[in-house]
Amino acid sequence: MSKLRIAIAQLNVTVGDLVGNVARIQAFAARAQAGGAHVLLTPELALCGYPPEDLLLRPDFYRACHTALNSLAQTAPLPIIVGHPLFEDNAYNAASLLMDGRIVATYRKHRLPNYEVFDEERYFAAGDVPCVVELNGVRCGLAICADVWEAGAAEAAVDAGAELLLTLNASPFHLDKQAQRHEVLRERITATGRPVIYANLVGGQDELVFDGASFAMNGAGQLTHQLPAFAKALEFVDYADGKILPGTVAPTLTSEAALWGALTLGVTDYLGKNRFPGAIIGLSGGIDSALTLAIAVDALGADKVRAVMMPSPWTAQMSLDDSRAMVKHLGVEYDEIAIGPLMEQFAVSLAPTFAGLGPKPAEDTTEENLQARIRGMLLMALSNRSGRIVLTTGNKSEMAVGYATLYGDMAGGFAVIKDVVKTRVYDLARWRNTVSDVIPQNIITRAPSAELKPDQTDQDTLPPYAVLDAIIEAYMEHDESPREIIARGYSEADVRKVVGMLKRNEYKRRQAPVGIRVTQRSFGKDWRYPITSGYQDEY
Repeated sequence: MSKLRIAIAQLNVTVGDLVGNVARIQAFAARAQAGGAHVLLTPELALCGYPPEDLLLRPDFYRACHTALNSLAQTAPLPIIVGHPLFEDNAYNAASLLMDGRIVATYRKHRLPNYEVFDEERYFAAGDVPCVVELNGVRCGLAICADVWEAGAAEAAVDAGAELLLTLNASPFHLDKQAQRHEVLRERITATGRPVIYANLVGGQDELVFDGASFAMNGAGQLTHQLPAFAKALEFVDYADGKILPGTVAPTLTSEAALWGALTLGVTDYLGKNRFPGAIIGLSGGIDSALTLAIAVDALGADKVRAVMMPSPWTAQMSLDDSRAMVKHLGVEYDEIAIGPLMEQFAVSLAPTFAGLGPKPAEDTTEENLQARIRGMLLMALSNRSGRIVLTTGNKSEMAVGYATLYGDMAGGFAVIKDVVKTRVYDLARWRNTVSDVIPQNIITRAPSAELKPDQTDQDTLPPYAVLDAIIEAYMEHDESPREIIARGYSEADVRKVVGMLKRNEYKRRQAPVGIRVTQRSFGKDWRYPITSGYQDEY
């Protein structure tokens, strides 16, 4: 029986950086050759990065990709299976075998996902022909991501003679995704009777994070190899006598460790790939800004992070003390800018106009919002002067119900914990402190407050976060109706309040900065609800 050594290239590429991506693939190919590999397997669309989005509507983009593909073919030190876009009669999500200085075979993806963050039907036509290539005497069937998530394409490759399935993937992270991948691949192995090697992309791309964690499974659906999550890696998989031989299996991360890995990698790559020299974070003494600061320092290093505390007359001394303790422990640059004088100036400037508007409404929040907007202006001024990006600190619970101020605490360039609900914010903070103690206990244990007026707490306005988060998850992530949520035991008053706030604040979310997606449905590419809508929910 023939023996085949496959090198899995778990690559971190940048969308559109064709020259850089070719160089990255070449560097992995050299390492693969040195390790005795017969072929290098790369992730989906590794040549151009994933997802290229509307770059795929540009004819010049396909021409540039074709040039880069030929360049890679001519310089490859060993056979490479590379993912790339292809335009012939139509546009395709493709994978080609490069060997002996040329393109030997090309596969066109059969199954085009059009759900969650995926909209491949917008860009690509579906292929319908299997592709089986012989590598060192082993017949290998090619598949691309969704081709192994659905029946049909992999089975067609086996019918065409494939002994082994090689699949190129750009599968973005969300919580518990790796277990889902394992389950799906076992289904495909059961259906085909063939072992599978699964090469996944790693890295941050705007709101998406690709976690890598590439793996191989034998014909019995047993895990034989698993690469580390959230890291570039090269791994060798040996196939002999019709079987994948056992190798190294990196441990699957806990939910908290996986979340931390996704958030830190998302920050690292967003700033790095967009060439920001560092980050600025507005501290409040609360849990959200403390967690965002800890993530930023882990992602970037303390020397690239600057924290700014902007106390108002309502800021508690505890908030100042805890913020000072945390920044001293982390070693980041730190400034305090009191906003009391600016609040007074705004009050003086606005008083004549406000007087002409009649009595102040009972629920007026103008002065509270002014505080947040003053802070936003100061942070953006520091960003403009330094070139550093402001990382906003709002969580998913706040984004859902609009408990945030436009042009205030929503002002910034990247929303780190935008897809992390408040209860999970606390879980992450406690978990991070088990690694090393960075977030003061006072911040974790005190009642959450925006500190925009005396004795304010979040629960003055919102249901308890455990209730709020459960209703958000049911309505927003699982599309349950209010009637179904109430039937599960939540009070009708709470459900009506939360759903009403969620629907009213779509206009705010449209103006929020992009943020890291870590759940199966975030307020981003996979949430597309109208701002103007007369739809009445089922109660």
